[in-house]
Amino acid sequence: MRRLEGMLPEYKWLVGITFVLGLIMQILDMTILNVALATLGDEFGVEAGTLQWVLTGYMISLAVFIPSSGWIADRFGSKRTFQLAVIIFTLASVLCGLSNSIGMLIATRVLQGVGGGMLVPVGQAMLFRAFPARERAKASAILAIPITIAPMLGPLVGGVLVQAASWRWIFFINVPVGALALLFTILFLREEHGERPGRFDLPGFLLAGTGLATLLFGLDEAARIGWSTPQVWAILGIAALLVAGLVRRELGVAEPMLNLRLLGNRLFGTGNALLLCQTVAMFSVLFLLPLYLQNLRGISPMLAGAVLMPQAVSMLLVTQIVSRVYGRIGPKRLIAAGFLLLSSIGPAMQLLSPSVPLWFVIAVLLVQGVAMGLLMTPLQTATFAQTSPASMGHATSMFNVSRQVATALGTAIVASVLVMLTNAATAAADPAVSAQFVQARMQAFRGAFLVSTAFALLGLLLTAWVRDSDAAATLDRHRGDSAASTAEETGRGRTASQGGGAHT
Repeated sequence: MRRLEGMLPEYKWLVGITFVLGLIMQILDMTILNVALATLGDEFGVEAGTLQWVLTGYMISLAVFIPSSGWIADRFGSKRTFQLAVIIFTLASVLCGLSNSIGMLIATRVLQGVGGGMLVPVGQAMLFRAFPARERAKASAILAIPITIAPMLGPLVGGVLVQAASWRWIFFINVPVGALALLFTILFLREEHGERPGRFDLPGFLLAGTGLATLLFGLDEAARIGWSTPQVWAILGIAALLVAGLVRRELGVAEPMLNLRLLGNRLFGTGNALLLCQTVAMFSVLFLLPLYLQNLRGISPMLAGAVLMPQAVSMLLVTQIVSRVYGRIGPKRLIAAGFLLLSSIGPAMQLLSPSVPLWFVIAVLLVQGVAMGLLMTPLQTATFAQTSPASMGHATSMFNVSRQVATALGTAIVASVLVMLTNAATAAADPAVSAQFVQARMQAFRGAFLVSTAFALLGLLLTAWVRDSDAAATLDRHRGDSAASTAEETGRGRTASQGGGAHT
């Protein structure tokens, strides 16, 4: 196959379309399932504790295969790995829909996680390789499409499928999307290899997979049953030992499974820390708001999903605008503006009550969508600004590990704060007086929303470590002459085409 040097301009958009199809399938599957959990419990006659493993099994499987995705893509090729991920995910979706027991459903969800764990990091690496550094903001804008649209459609589509057809269709709906993604991969994508994959780091794979899976499981349990139980601390203690072993192993070998040395780059390390702050701040609100709408206001899940839609719309629109001005403004001011705006959400939520007009809730969510739109493109673009094509696979694996940990951490923290504040507030209320009880619960929600503000302000402080000059390769004012640009494309093409593998 011809090398990627001299890549046609249209090729990068084909990579973008292919990855968007795969990512929409993966994110839609994650968000659509929540609507059907109650139906699944009735179908299989199981309680919430058993049903939770439909979600947890998938999460643990993701945790095992995200860290190894970079090495797998280097060894077998990015195109081949992405194809395999799409096939596994789509086939597992069919098996999920055909499940006749809760055990089979959990097992096939674990298989789904194998595909999902490789699909996102490998696809993101291919996308960022296809776009030269100065156009990475456009690549991030492409990523915004499935990240905003799929969560917006998930609850709505899930509700319609469960009510009008069957819970099985929440899995079968992945099949046409997966088939289209596979077709695009076969027809349009070119194979990419790194320089040298090295030997498979089996100890690193085992430590990364078990350590991350145990950590996510522990955080998930903390969110479900609270931090005060010995079980949670035992799980987190084991996770800490495994992660410590992972750090020691990966920093001590020349060819690690998870390249932790990438975090030594100030821009990449700061970007991962900012990702944690952004994710926790965002998920704090997205975790609490549906509970407020459904439990305190009695709104149906479908209407609650409709209330959340405007946030996705404003985020998508702002992301597309930011991708066009990023090159002139630089990441620092955009990220600072995003976190500053995001820090206002918690205080605004202090005005919530069971009777506040829904337009107020929608207005606050519109503001959060703007804040997320300001953050997403500059944060991702700047984080990978100094990452070479040969290091892109390992970098995207690390970035997605950070995202998974941040999501679980955010959910665990805000759920625990909500439970703690609810217990404290309702203890002083008279259960016989319903108004007092509702007001006590509302006060707990208001306090929990401030978790978002705390992490947004932390992100604002960390923005001080971001320098526009560090992200010079992604900015318009640092493009340089056409010869330099051609040299960059040539280098990228050679790296992508050479056999052997690299520590992507």
